[in-house]
Amino acid sequence: MKDFPIPVRPAGPGSQPQDDAPLDCVPFLRDVPTFSMPRLPDKAEAAHMRAARDLLARFVDGMASGTPKIDLAGFHAGGLEVLNETLGEGEVAIRIADAAALNGDGAAEVRIQETVFAGVWRERHVDGDGRISHDYLQACGIPQIAVDAAQRTASIALPAIEMPPGAMNAPALLAEIRDQVRRFRPRRAAHVINLTLLPLTPDDHRVLERAIVPGPVAILSRGFGNCRVSSTRLANVWRVQYFNSMQTLILNTIEIVTVPEVALAAAEDLADSRERLVELIDWMSEATA
Repeated sequence: MKDFPIPVRPAGPGSQPQDDAPLDCVPFLRDVPTFSMPRLPDKAEAAHMRAARDLLARFVDGMASGTPKIDLAGFHAGGLEVLNETLGEGEVAIRIADAAALNGDGAAEVRIQETVFAGVWRERHVDGDGRISHDYLQACGIPQIAVDAAQRTASIALPAIEMPPGAMNAPALLAEIRDQVRRFRPRRAAHVINLTLLPLTPDDHRVLERAIVPGPVAILSRGFGNCRVSSTRLANVWRVQYFNSMQTLILNTIEIVTVPEVALAAAEDLADSRERLVELIDWMSEATA
């Protein structure tokens, strides 16, 4: 019987290299987003504060029974400045390109920003010269114009694509997507295809890019890392990509759904935001007393 060599490795004090080189560790995310009530403007005039407070009070009353939507385009500058500072910017931003046909107001682009109050949005319609024609304040899961824009240019037909020699999983993926688009029904649970778990060749990726052309709606959700959601030219088909705090792609999916859940404010979010807005209104009343 041959001897079985057992490797001997020293352990204990003095057995390891001793130098001053820092440990090469993966950096941790230090700042986890949490809600913080916005500060009231220090130098705002009392009349401007009261005007902003009264508008928010009407808005909150509307949240009790529905999804209010108020156009701030005609609101005077002082009150609007107070609203801008107190509502702030939240985690979700939406851009809609080629928006002229959506509302008939000549807007070249629609820019939507969630405020620090989840489910409370600012929807700005911007013309080709950068002027704002509408500035809506609204409460909802996601502004309806984003859903309409994604559907307006979408088709249920996949384009005909010649498969390159290196395409391995693309034919099966396109068949699955085609079937799910055909069978889609509103309020149905999302069908998620996780591309991260599949062995895709460069040709597979190129086929998917040609078949699933980006649409006009782009959504960025900034929470623990970033989530980028893009509509496509296929009806109810979205590209959803998750990046960690170092902007490394960690999850790449295709979702067949009306709107991906990550982009929506839940009913609980809206209820919580209403309570916080009531608290904000009380603070504004005390500041102008």
